[in-house]
Amino acid sequence: MNFSYLPVLIFPMLLCFRSSAAGATSDTLNNGGNITDGETLVSSGGSFTLGFFSPTGVPAKRYLGIWFTASPDAVCWVANRDSPLSNDTSGVLVIRSPGIILRLLDGSGHAAWSSNTTSSAPDAVAQLLDSGNLVVREQQRSGGNVLWQSFGDPSNTLVAGMTLGAERSLTSWRAPNDPTSGDCRHVMDDGGFLGCVSWQGNVKKYRTGPWNGLRFSGVPGSEMTSYSDSQNEVAYIFNNTADAPFSRLVLNEVCVLQRLAWDPASRVWNTSVQAPRDVCDDYAICGAFGLCNVNMASTLVCSCLFGFNPVNQSQWSMREFSGGCRRNVPLQCSNGTTTDGFMVLRGVNLPDTDNTTVDMSATLEQCRARCSSSCWCVAYALADIRGGGGGSGCITWINDIVDIRYVDKGQDLYVRLAKSEFRAQRERRNVAKIVISVTAASLLAVTVTAVTYLVWKPKFRGLRRKSGGQSASNKDLGDEALELPFVSFREIVSATNNFSEDYMLGRGGFGKVYKGTMLVDNKQVAIKRLGKGSRQGAEEFRNEVVLIAKLQHRNLVKLLGFCIHGDEKLLIYEYLQNKSLDSFIFDASSKRLLDWATRFKIIKGISRGLLYLHQDSRLTIIHRDLKSRNILLDSDMSPKISDFGMARLFGENQQEANTSRVVGTYGYMSPEYAMDGTFSVKSDTYSFGVILLEIISGLKINSTQFTSFPSLLAYAWSLWNDGNAIDLVDSSLVHQLKLCNVST
Repeated sequence: MNFSYLPVLIFPMLLCFRSSAAGATSDTLNNGGNITDGETLVSSGGSFTLGFFSPTGVPAKRYLGIWFTASPDAVCWVANRDSPLSNDTSGVLVIRSPGIILRLLDGSGHAAWSSNTTSSAPDAVAQLLDSGNLVVREQQRSGGNVLWQSFGDPSNTLVAGMTLGAERSLTSWRAPNDPTSGDCRHVMDDGGFLGCVSWQGNVKKYRTGPWNGLRFSGVPGSEMTSYSDSQNEVAYIFNNTADAPFSRLVLNEVCVLQRLAWDPASRVWNTSVQAPRDVCDDYAICGAFGLCNVNMASTLVCSCLFGFNPVNQSQWSMREFSGGCRRNVPLQCSNGTTTDGFMVLRGVNLPDTDNTTVDMSATLEQCRARCSSSCWCVAYALADIRGGGGGSGCITWINDIVDIRYVDKGQDLYVRLAKSEFRAQRERRNVAKIVISVTAASLLAVTVTAVTYLVWKPKFRGLRRKSGGQSASNKDLGDEALELPFVSFREIVSATNNFSEDYMLGRGGFGKVYKGTMLVDNKQVAIKRLGKGSRQGAEEFRNEVVLIAKLQHRNLVKLLGFCIHGDEKLLIYEYLQNKSLDSFIFDASSKRLLDWATRFKIIKGISRGLLYLHQDSRLTIIHRDLKSRNILLDSDMSPKISDFGMARLFGENQQEANTSRVVGTYGYMSPEYAMDGTFSVKSDTYSFGVILLEIISGLKINSTQFTSFPSLLAYAWSLWNDGNAIDLVDSSLVHQLKLCNVST
């Protein structure tokens, strides 16, 4: 593929954010006073600044806003987001009472924005608090009544202390450098039970799930949020602990909600949480009565609930799940009575609550009885899980249920099944219990011995302890011995502080990755710990150890050692400071660090690594799981291909192979591999093409931005056919193009 035309399109980003440190440094604006362009208010603790600014690369437009002082591009609130002032006029913020309290005037004296509140008080003052809230109140010694506050009119950001309610929602910017109201909104769900929903236009994109008294049912880490019903209003409150770094919740222009934490040492914003997190967070991806499981071994992330089958099997085989599932056997209901049963689905985000009724006084048993007595009820669950003894409150669903996924700390959902299906499920469960019990009792002793002898010894024959390490060899890879150190489990435990969550770099279907420091040479490493239920078993573990140890290339991640300790299987890799490619290109703030020169460098590095795997090494290796998450970046932003657990070795004259076990990641797999299990070097090339589109566009293959296209591929193809391929380029790169006045 020839990329020679691309460098002329995009040039380095120019930082054009402009604000003035000159002028007032008080936190208060008294009645009758004003602030002109170039003057600021600074909160008493210095955390926030109010003033005029121009977004990055758009010096012709001026806005009044509040930003985090240590990071001026972190604008938390914008007054005139839809009515920018021109750069050739002098804006002024005026406070005056009685009358309209706050007004932003342009150079001609016309109001570009106002607080839209009036007061008869003669002594109103405006004060910028250290929380980032601009408050207008009556001036009294003990603190007068609050007349207006910026926290009551959010833009795209929540900071600690702000709330979302019926009249307050987040609206995205139109672009990273355009505060104009965008298409994305994050709102309180007023159509059903308490929860929050992200919309793109009129399309629902993401749900937090209902509030269950402790957290949102679909967001395991939402314990730091809460609900308040003060002043007869239910509101979602964004909290922050006193000892935690400053953080903000931002709804970006592609409808991704990110929690960004400020690191004062490196002066960067780190993304701690974001939603949607993965493909299963895409609203109703599996359709009615479908269940999403992002940890499934294959790319078939959707399955039908027990007792249901796909409405359109051919669409499901094409990985198109939105048609959902239907019952195998209809429910039996006559004169308001049923003989159906209920299947419990454990650990899920509760379905969309649009078609629900709620009774907070009911118990779980009352909930079951109520659902059983209604011909239309299809499922029920607890509304409040607090108390530990079964919780309280009842949610019942009618008609179809959608948007169900497995999630950590999820809830129990009771789904109605026809009598015959319920009996079949119960019998199958009983048989499974008997088989497991008998098998476990009779084979326990044999299993302990067999695992050691029949799995580890054959898989790692030839591994012999040497002084200071362990050597490895494998017949499939030739006669040359592998010199790969064996690292003791005790040393790994010490290096990771007993696998502390603070040391964790990430997680996937295989398990978790930790950062560690080895005691021998004080070297930082990345330690991959395969989970007990990992999709990467003994075969894949051996595969990765033997294959990658024989591969030496600057664009392949380097394996430094391994460890086997009982059920524990661990791999020790070189530590790469910038983590994975997806953490940059899909993050609204981080992607700005990737100018075209850097992206082109990454593209060339990945292609060199693939060329080595397919052609230049002594072995022909098909990766089979090439994706943005498996491209790691070193300190110089040079890419390294990682995760060879699913890789396969080809013979000298072999062109392709088939498998009945399709592995990989949905969206990155070539059609012939996904459908028929046929893979070759072309399979990796297809995956590389998907990554290439992601790098150029800054969009995920299954981006939530698309409303008319099923994927990034379809979107790119449509733009190409319409002669609008330039529209695919990441907006931050297009901006570089415009700054340099380069014609497309």
